[in-house]
Amino acid sequence: MEQKFTLRHLREMKARGEKAVMLTAFDAATARWAQEAGVQMILVGDSMGNTVLGYPNTLPVTLEESLSHTAAVRRGSDKCLVVGDMPFMTYQLDIHEAVRNAGRYLKECGADAVKLEGGRTMLPLIRRLVEVGIPVMGHIGLLPQSVLKDGGYRIHGRAEEERKALLEDAAALDEAGVFALVLEGIPRELAEEITASVRASTVGIGAGAGTDAQVQVLADLLGYGGDGYLPRHAKRYASVHDIAVQAIREYASEVRSGTFPDQAHSVSMTPAKPAK
Repeated sequence: MEQKFTLRHLREMKARGEKAVMLTAFDAATARWAQEAGVQMILVGDSMGNTVLGYPNTLPVTLEESLSHTAAVRRGSDKCLVVGDMPFMTYQLDIHEAVRNAGRYLKECGADAVKLEGGRTMLPLIRRLVEVGIPVMGHIGLLPQSVLKDGGYRIHGRAEEERKALLEDAAALDEAGVFALVLEGIPRELAEEITASVRASTVGIGAGAGTDAQVQVLADLLGYGGDGYLPRHAKRYASVHDIAVQAIREYASEVRSGTFPDQAHSVSMTPAKPAK
């Protein structure tokens, strides 16, 4: 990208029917990977809990952990639109506290927006955030922060009652001013219906190809977790885990055999003669 990707660019892409690309990243290096590959938006997702911090789910992720990783991503990318994913219990208790927490992503980390989960119950907070100038990405459908309440991960919106509720949630969040709406774990037909009915850009994950944009977890795409698990909605494009393990295995073997470091990777008392 020659220029920084902004909310205006995202709106223009929806109007033209062009697909936008979003990916999670959690540090400066992975942010650089995403930017150099042409990804327009980076979500510093609370999926960092599972993929890089070793937690069993997203719930233990703290605000300070999320802020630290968001700042690192911003340092690694000056062109992508960076969205900080607000962790569990950093925005549900009190609107004033939630606004203060959300503002830290912009002031301290250089993020462009925040994301939060939930439907119509989040409307007062979303309206307030938009009022004070904090762009908000909504998130409905499968909500990872509600995994305990839901008894696990499942598809949402197949039952008619859930379908209607999701349509109403999408309309309400759109009216409240979200610039984008993550649709996770819902039938593709419902995702297409929502996409056609809202002004906000829809971002699908496990919601079919009919949304305005797609987001995936970097660890799923690159296979660097090493646990072998791959959600149905994800596609593995490489196995960084296998590549890394093999490289480290070779390093360890050379150390044990004494072949590394060799003269080319060492210094001596006698300076090397400059090349003619």
